[in-house]
Amino acid sequence: MEISTILLVLAIPVVGTAGFAARAYLGKARLNSAEAEARRIKQDSIKEAEAKRKELLIEAKDQILKDKNSFEKEIKDRRQELQTVEKRILQKEESLESRGEQLEKREKVLQHRELENQEKEEELKREFEKHRKELERISGLTTDQAKDILLKNVENEARFESIRLINKIEEEAKRTAEKKAREIVLSAIQRNASDFTSECTITTVSLPSDDMKGRIIGREGRNIRTLENLTGVDMIIDDTPEVVVISGFDPVRREIARLSLERLIQNGRIHPARIEEVVEKVTTELEENMLEEGEKAAFELGIPGLSKDALYHVGKLRYRLSYGQNILAHSKEVSNLAGIMAGEMGLDVLLAKRSGLLHDIGKGSIVEGEGAHALIGADMAKKFGESGHVVNAIAAHHNDREPECFEAVIIQVADAISASRPGARRESLETYLKRLENLESIAYGFKGVEKCYAIQAGRELRVLVANDLVSDERAEILAREIAQKIESELKYPGIVRVTLIREKRIVEYAK
Repeated sequence: MEISTILLVLAIPVVGTAGFAARAYLGKARLNSAEAEARRIKQDSIKEAEAKRKELLIEAKDQILKDKNSFEKEIKDRRQELQTVEKRILQKEESLESRGEQLEKREKVLQHRELENQEKEEELKREFEKHRKELERISGLTTDQAKDILLKNVENEARFESIRLINKIEEEAKRTAEKKAREIVLSAIQRNASDFTSECTITTVSLPSDDMKGRIIGREGRNIRTLENLTGVDMIIDDTPEVVVISGFDPVRREIARLSLERLIQNGRIHPARIEEVVEKVTTELEENMLEEGEKAAFELGIPGLSKDALYHVGKLRYRLSYGQNILAHSKEVSNLAGIMAGEMGLDVLLAKRSGLLHDIGKGSIVEGEGAHALIGADMAKKFGESGHVVNAIAAHHNDREPECFEAVIIQVADAISASRPGARRESLETYLKRLENLESIAYGFKGVEKCYAIQAGRELRVLVANDLVSDERAEILAREIAQKIESELKYPGIVRVTLIREKRIVEYAK
């Protein structure tokens, strides 16, 4: 047992040494094999890289050869182009040289001709001066004197010819224009014959008996005071049997007072509370009636599309007067006249009629004489949504603005026709005399006028001139200047005829 143990102990080192030697031998063999494999891989890589290098070198040489061939071809093409351009330039240079030679030849010819012309011009000047001196010697006048005489003769002839031509043109224009205007105006007036009533500032109310006067006056006059305060009019109750007079400048207020008083008389109950109730009800009904009047007027004239406010203010004109003429009736007449004239002249008939109906709409919102009703009416029409032409026609119908369309001028004419026809309006004596005075003062403002007379209600102006200050030719020009000044400074309906009289009187005494 011990021997076995000893043998075992001795065998362990021997076996360890043998194992180590075996492992060392195997490791060395593996190392040699790896080194051999590495050398082989390296050699293969070198061979492969060399082959790749040669392949790339061959490809590079091929590409360089291709690029060289392409570049040589491009160079060849460029050379050919340059040769072509060079040939063209040479041809142009030859052409320019040829043209330059031709221009030099022409320039020499022109210089030669210019010298010849200068010589001829000098010769003509010498001949002209010779003839001028000869003419001055024969006529006994210098050149300046002859020019003055010639210019005066030409000026006189031109003046006479211009006057003759102006008169001829005016006569022809009058013949054609007056005939056409007469036809249009007469046609319009005949087709629009309307009845007009002249209303005043007083309205009368009939009473069933004189006993009603006391009830209208009331205890201590409280009834009549209430009625006057609410309506804004004056009520006159005097000894006139069975009549109450309502006085006031506003026709709308007079109408409210008249209707209220008639209803109170019919009902029989008259006291302040009842009066206030009736006046309020009548005022509401009258406003509705104004709207109905506006709608009726628009329907009669065939004017669609008017706003409610515009129709109300049109109806309001039913109770307004201008120089005794009812404004609503006047507006309807202007609308008809304007529509007919627009139709005759091929213009916008509906625009003319619309402008004619609305042209005095501003008078319904102001007391007559306060402000320019044309401009106020134009502002109102603009608020009502009317077109620019309608607004301009309203603003321009009394020349407060310049007309911007033909329809605006037609409204001016139609307004003048409706206002100036006999019986349409009542004119105050003061206004009439003022117009005559203005006509005469315009004529007296011209030199040579001795006397002048405005006759035929201002439709004609007769002017007497001094013989020694105004010649026959100057008389025609003076008459025209007076007429033009009247047109530019005065506003008037119709035509003013200017008659200028130049009379020569010679007086001798036999002794």
